[in-house]
Amino acid sequence: MPDTPIQPPFLKIGDTVAIVAPAGIIKPKRAKVISNAEKLLKSWGLHVWVGRHVLAQNGHFAGTDQQRCEDFQYAMNTPAIKAIWCARGGYGSVRILDMLDYTQFLKHPKWIIGYSDITAFHCKMNTLGVATMHALMATSLEGTTNDITESLTTFKKALFGEELTYTIPPSEYNIPGDITGELVGGNLTLLSNMLGSDTSINTNGKILFFEEIGEYAYVIDRMLQSLKRAGYFENCKGIIVGDISKVKYNTTYFGKNVYELILDVVREYHIPVLFDFPSGHEPDNRAIIFGKKIALHIADDKCTVEF
Repeated sequence: MPDTPIQPPFLKIGDTVAIVAPAGIIKPKRAKVISNAEKLLKSWGLHVWVGRHVLAQNGHFAGTDQQRCEDFQYAMNTPAIKAIWCARGGYGSVRILDMLDYTQFLKHPKWIIGYSDITAFHCKMNTLGVATMHALMATSLEGTTNDITESLTTFKKALFGEELTYTIPPSEYNIPGDITGELVGGNLTLLSNMLGSDTSINTNGKILFFEEIGEYAYVIDRMLQSLKRAGYFENCKGIIVGDISKVKYNTTYFGKNVYELILDVVREYHIPVLFDFPSGHEPDNRAIIFGKKIALHIADDKCTVEF
């Protein structure tokens, strides 16, 4: 793995993007999101290749493991394809992670794009030394686009290599600081699930991002405690907390809100922490790049993230 992750070439008009579904099923009533995704990319001057098995069905999954692997492998191996956009997450990426051959991909890296379950690929690519893009997926295009304006705008900027700078409202829970470092991370559940494997990311000297949805507070705490015991925070330079959405409430009150829960885990490391970064399972899902050096400024009056 190189000291500095390889950054795939940013896209230009006329390039081709592959749409694949490496995880959960896209049910027939949601199939229109694929044509919506095609229209969006074409409106930006890009060509589109849609995986043969994107709308396949195999129980929970978008086709069998072999079918999903086939589409992803073709997208990785085909030189004309410059980016791989995942149609949705859910669950299933980890099942094909070790079935894929990354030889050709590493010779000609390209962007892998998605969030949530696609964190499995973000982790794999990070261990291989290739930058990836955490951004909206095709299923984000279901219904009106009025509430995902920022998601679309920043996704396009990220794809074409335009500057990404975010100003985030201060939170009373933030821990101030000014740092620079490589951004790594993804969905908290997936980061926790990768522990003990060769796709568990290295956070030493890096800035860790995580987001989550639909978990109990005690489960979030358990996963953070697991990361802590694995050394994720010991030499980490800082933390960016994205959306922690739809937290479930147990019959036994946990006793602390999510902000306090997170601070209990990381405060002892005396590193900057930025809360409420708009990225994750909410309509406002700003594009970020893992494997890219960022500047993080957290103050009482202003917080910025610059790529």
